[in-house]
This record gives sequence, structure tokens and C-alpha cells, in this order.
Amino acid sequence: MLSKKMEEALNAQINAEFWSAYLYLSMSADFAAKGKPGFANWMHIQFKEEQEHAIKFFNYVISRGGKPELKPIEEVKTSWESPLEAFEDTLAHEQKVTAMINDLYGLAVEEKDYATQSMLRWFIDEQVEEEETAQGIIEALNMIKDNGFGLYTLDKELATRVYTPIAE
Repeated sequence: MLSKKMEEALNAQINAEFWSAYLYLSMSADFAAKGKPGFANWMHIQFKEEQEHAIKFFNYVISRGGKPELKPIEEVKTSWESPLEAFEDTLAHEQKVTAMINDLYGLAVEEKDYATQSMLRWFIDEQVEEEETAQGIIEALNMIKDNGFGLYTLDKELATRVYTPIAE
């Protein structure tokens, strides 16, 4: 059974995960409109993963006797000047999500909610991967700068990313 405080915090995270999905779908649309299908693909897969994260929290709240409460999704940015700007925004956003997950874990510790602590460990590991991946793409973009062939090559590489559902 979730405490009311934990249930509210998890519901806020559900909303944040859906907002993240919306942000990445917006990035995908921007890249597609600018003729960067590989970048668009990469962000579209991010969109799917964030939706899946939201549903993982959603199902967890239900499994612990709580009720998911869906709130309106706030507006997201719709255009980026460059791939570098989009991935810098991605990294900053993932760092914010990491802080939110850490806060949830802290609350679970404070409340001695061992089941929620256990569930959140998966998200803690996932956030390390999310930040590392975004940082790696930023580093590649910084090396490439405005080199058209470099951007073309990275776009082709990002096009190979495939969606892999998380194991339940």
C-alpha cells in the first residue's frame, strides 16, 4: 500500500514521463521537418521509451493500491537551432529527470517503502544510461561541428536505433 504522499509523488512522475515523451516527439518532428531522418528516428524511439516509463509507473501505482491521476501535459518547445542544441536540451532534461527519480527514492527511503525503493532502482540505472547516451552524442556533435559529411554520417548511425520494449 502506498502512502498518500508517495502516491502523489509517483503521479507527478507519471505526468513528467508523459511530458518527456511529448518533448521527444516534438524533437522528432523538428528533425523530420529539417531533413534529418536518423535524428528524427532516435528521438521517436526516445518518445516510445518515455511513454513506456510512464506506463511502468502507472501500473506500479495500481499494483500498490493507488490510483493514477493524469494531469494536463504542459507545452513543450517545438524548434531547435541545431542538433547540438536539441541534444544539450536532452541532456539537461534527463539530468532533471534523474533528480526527480532520486527525490522519489529519497521519499521511499524516508517512508521505509521498500517495494517502491526496489522498483525505482531500475529507473536509477536507466537514468545513468540516458545521461551517458546524450552526453556521447553531444561529444560527437562537438567533434563534427558544421561538417556536413559528419552530420550525414551521424544521422545514418542514429537511424539504426531500434525500439526495444523493457522487460517487465
